[in-house]
Amino acid sequence: MFGVVPKRMWAGMNPPDPNNLCTWAMRTLLVETGDRKILIDTGVGNKQDDRFRSHFEPHGPQNLFDSLAQAGVGREDVTDIFLTHLHFDHCGGALWRNEETGGHEPSFPNATYWTNEPHYNWAINPNPREKASFLPENFVPLHEQGRLCFIEVRQNIEFVPGFRVRFVYGHTEAMMVPVLDTGHGKVVYCADTIPSQWHVGLPYVMAYDIRPLVTMEEKAALLAEAANEKQILFFEHDPIAEAGFVAQDAKGRISLERSGTLAELLGIPA
Repeated sequence: MFGVVPKRMWAGMNPPDPNNLCTWAMRTLLVETGDRKILIDTGVGNKQDDRFRSHFEPHGPQNLFDSLAQAGVGREDVTDIFLTHLHFDHCGGALWRNEETGGHEPSFPNATYWTNEPHYNWAINPNPREKASFLPENFVPLHEQGRLCFIEVRQNIEFVPGFRVRFVYGHTEAMMVPVLDTGHGKVVYCADTIPSQWHVGLPYVMAYDIRPLVTMEEKAALLAEAANEKQILFFEHDPIAEAGFVAQDAKGRISLERSGTLAELLGIPA
């Protein structure tokens, strides 16, 4: 997760266990606007077998359906699933294994699923580096069923009013970064460009990235904009902080200024 950064430098941030595994979140975001309920990413889901799960040891008391229910939203209420990219930990929950029938079904029966065509083509013809991250069972059935739609690849395109999309290419081909105008401030759903508060520093780039130098350029631009415009960065994988503000010092260095829950940073009731 920290790429070429020496372990002695990152181990104090997110201490690893004896197997050198760190705990990370798979944090989705529900966006409600007009008559739309848009879920950004879906986590790993429940389809993978025990052997697959043993490599990553997913754990914790929360799951996607229960988290939505706590927000008063049922599976049938979600209108759109916005998938930043098709790596298994971001789209695995797009379909779920029905434990009664054993079959795989769309997790959200009334939802339209969204990706973009260049990224989809990249995912179904994966390079050796990413092949283990693109699992066809997570997204090909949605395409075959006509449930998967493509967003036009154009920088700063508006998906719905107040929901714009930034395309980035360092982590994977044409990953989509939502930029949300909440009325209380702008929120950038960083996905895997800045997966946690500890990845704000430019050298902290994941080994998963296919173009790490491009990631650093994209991070620099995203961070400069966030610092200048006081945007909130939403961290999908941070096990502690949902979101944070960054600030630039007199020497031009950008660092985390404050972190907390998204509601806290927006100044609205949770």
